Formats: sequence, structure tokens, C-alpha cells
Amino acid sequence: MSLAVTTSIRTSTFRTVTSRRLVPSDPISGGRVLLFAPLSFRASPLRQKRRRETPICLVLEKERTGEYANGDSISVDRGEQLSMNSIEPKIQELEVGKKIAERIARKKSERKTYLIAAVMSSLGITSMAVLAVYYRFAWQMEGGEVPVTEMFGTFALSVGAAVGMEFWARWAHKALWHASLWHMHESHHRPRDGPFELNDIFAIVNAVPAISLMSYGFLNRGLVPGLCFGAGLGITLFGIAYMFVHDGLVHRRFPVGPIENVPYFRRVAAAHKIHHTDKFEGVPYGLFLGPKELEEVGGIEELEKEINRRIKRNDAVKTSD
Repeated sequence: MSLAVTTSIRTSTFRTVTSRRLVPSDPISGGRVLLFAPLSFRASPLRQKRRRETPICLVLEKERTGEYANGDSISVDRGEQLSMNSIEPKIQELEVGKKIAERIARKKSERKTYLIAAVMSSLGITSMAVLAVYYRFAWQMEGGEVPVTEMFGTFALSVGAAVGMEFWARWAHKALWHASLWHMHESHHRPRDGPFELNDIFAIVNAVPAISLMSYGFLNRGLVPGLCFGAGLGITLFGIAYMFVHDGLVHRRFPVGPIENVPYFRRVAAAHKIHHTDKFEGVPYGLFLGPKELEEVGGIEELEKEINRRIKRNDAVKTSD
């Protein structure tokens, strides 16, 4: 509050007072005082007296301060300003909380969308693979003859193809995805905006040869078609396992249930997380053999630290739930 003092001077003038002083009686006039007697005179008026008054006015004024964003002044009550200063942090907290809530809701929606896509594709591909295996061998055994060599080659190559895909993925990851195809794979190393990312195209690319090999082996008889069928089956099994461990367990794009409690899968997930930190020049590039790659470059200690961090984080999530 500020105090303004206003002073004013007012001059009050009194009436002029005049007085007449009578002279002695004039013998000529018979003792009367003549109005216009030559000996009579008019006294001079009294000096005017002036009195000065100094009224004091007290004006209470609220201090106002502030300015617009463009520099113009704005009147803001000091009390209102203090109130706004105390409210602004609360408003900011509410805005931050709102953004966090929106982000959580968006993430839940993305996880649900990807989960539906993953389950549908997994069930579809798995059911097709199972039916293809059943009908192919049922068709081969028509007439009572069992093609042992062809069946053994099919199962052997399916296992070999699944293991071989790990080494293929390691080589392609380093030589292609982090090199000439980085413009596509880069989306996997950045925060994801939406349920899908450009890197998902590689899953479709790997599905093309698997479907082609299985189709050829399903529609033809003989050892070579059996081997092709087994190779396509192995690629399919690896793709399903890769999706659940990599997308579900490591990057949590959908829940995987008890898989995260398997000790080896926990090591696999921790090793792949280290790949995203670039602490060992991108190693490991493989997935299921990632812990072995870290061991070769001396990253076991860092692997153990990451495993402990994941265990603590999972325990904290379970406790909060």
C-alpha cells in the first residue's frame, strides 16, 4: 500500500470593514454633522486579513505491477500477484500430471494394439505350421509306407534352420541393419510413437522365405521338398520365439507372463538392453546368444548389473500392483 499526501492552500478573505470617525461639531452647521461637511473625512479601510488553511488528504492506493507479454504495462494487485505466484506451480503440476496420464493411456493402447496383432499373427502362423506338418506327413504315409529319411530330414533341418537364424540375425543386424539399412532400423533405437515402428518390416521380410519354403514342401513330395518344408518351419519357430523374447520380454510391447522369470531369458533380455546402450560398440548383435557375445568382449560384469536392475524394477512393479 502506498500513501499519497495532497496539500492545498485556500485563501479566505474577510469582508472589508470601514469605520467613520466623526469630527467635533461644526459651529456653522449648528452642531450637526454634515454628511458632506468639509471637515469630515472617511477613514481608510482596514487592511484585509487573510487566513491560510492547509487541508491534508490521505489517499490509500493499491500497488499494481506487471506487464503483458508484448511489453505493455498491466495492472495487477499485489495480493493477486502473490496468489497467482502460488497457484502457477500447482497449475504446472496439474499439466505435467495430465501429460503423464495421457502418455500412460497411450502406451496402454499401443501395447493392446500390438498384443492383438502379435497374438493373431502367432496363432495364425502356428496353426498353419501345425496343420501343414500334420497333413504333409499324413499324406506321405498314405499306402502304409513311412518315408523315414524324408521325415528325419524335415525335423533335422527345422532345428538347424532355427539355430542358423540366430547367426543370420547377428550378421544381418551388424552388417545390414546398423549399416546400409540403418534408416529403417533407427526407428527401433528411438522412442516409439505408436504401436508399430518401421523396423517391424524386417519381420515381414523374414516371413516371406519361410512361407515360400513351407508352401513348396507342402505341395510336393520327396526329400528336397521335405528339407525345404523343414527349413521354412525352423524359420517360423525362430520368428515366433524372437517376437516373444525381443518384443515382449525385452521391449515390453506386450505382456509375456512367466517367460520373464526364466533365468536364461532374463540374461538374454539384459544383454539386449546393453546393445541399446552402445557400451561395447553395439555388442551383442545377436539375441539368444547375446550373453555369450558379451562374455567374449568382457561385458559379464555389466551384464550382471543390468540383470540386478531388471530384477529390482520388476519387484518394484509387483509391489506397487
